[in-house]
Amino acid sequence: MSGLRVLAVDDELPALEDLSYLLRADPRIGEVATARDGSAALRLLDRAIADGRPIDAVFLDIRMRGLDGVVLGRLLSQFANPPRVVFVTAYEEHAVDAFEIKAEDYLLKPVRPERLAEAIRRVAVSADVPAEGGESDTIPVELGGVTRFVSSADVIYVEAQGDYARLHTAAGSHLVRIPLATLEERWAPAGFVRVHRSHLVAVKHIVELHIDSGRCTVRVGDIELPVSRRHTRELRDLLVRRARKGRQE
Repeated sequence: MSGLRVLAVDDELPALEDLSYLLRADPRIGEVATARDGSAALRLLDRAIADGRPIDAVFLDIRMRGLDGVVLGRLLSQFANPPRVVFVTAYEEHAVDAFEIKAEDYLLKPVRPERLAEAIRRVAVSADVPAEGGESDTIPVELGGVTRFVSSADVIYVEAQGDYARLHTAAGSHLVRIPLATLEERWAPAGFVRVHRSHLVAVKHIVELHIDSGRCTVRVGDIELPVSRRHTRELRDLLVRRARKGRQE
């Protein structure tokens, strides 16, 4: 990829200019277009598609005159090949809306360069390397009063904790108020499988399946997790199929 083509949308000119400057300073960005409102953004996106040069990501303010960012984000999610959306806003209370739209990230103004760099990384990974078996998904988490997004592509396994789920990544863990059953259904296309009533694992992170005296465990990274009897055969068959496919390729 020669560089990401992105669109920055904000009805406040100083904020738009600052964001555009920061985006152009990142070497992963190839082109930066700008729009002052939602309607202009839609026209620009349509023109880019017609020209055969679709926009990869939209960095989008939320509270704008006319068509606001949440409504625009929902419209973009209906595109046949929707651009990635990163919300850039001064307000924290729209994180749930971002979650529903499956935004790549949620940045608070004033935008810090390191947070913008992380958002661009997420967009670049999503654009080039979709998660195994399907597209990556994101979950908003609260860290010290700041809303951040954890990508399914970064999750090694998920642990049930009542009505909550704990997402385990290489960098740490995050507690989210989402039942494990909901994540099981939602993340199945991204390569996650249920191995126990309390655990959901990313198949790509499975290192070893061990069966001894009828007891089955699976190792993901450095962690060993139990596999229930009802899931043992299904998981074993899945890993055998993956191994055969790998040899054929």
